[in-house]
Amino acid sequence: MKRLLIILLVLSVACIGYAQTIRNANNSTLATINPNGEVRNSNNSLIARISSNGDIRDSNNHLLAKLDGGTVRNTNNSVLGYINNDGTVRNSNNSVLGRVYDDGTVRNSNNSVIGYAKGVPMRYAALYFFFNLF
Repeated sequence: MKRLLIILLVLSVACIGYAQTIRNANNSTLATINPNGEVRNSNNSLIARISSNGDIRDSNNHLLAKLDGGTVRNTNNSVLGYINNDGTVRNSNNSVLGRVYDDGTVRNSNNSVIGYAKGVPMRYAALYFFFNLF
């Protein structure tokens, strides 16, 4: 019985680290993104999926947008914006919207902290905070 409890405890701790958390500037949880690209809101309801080919789909599997390298496109293939390798996020007019830093801090164009996405892939965090796709 003791061995079973230890195994359950280890599995519980492992599951906590499985999904990466997106938080607002007040450090409240907004969403989680698991390694399979599933985006869930704070109530754990599926709100979107990001596939390995860059498709971003809602919970009903409708295409919302596409991430093509660093370019974000809508369903009409129009450019919504760009996510640079350094974390800088720009709109379709090339104006800076903000930046996702290596430590997960997300800042807007005024350099104000708008959220945190520690451990979340930078492009996923940029999609969440700057393109309102989820």
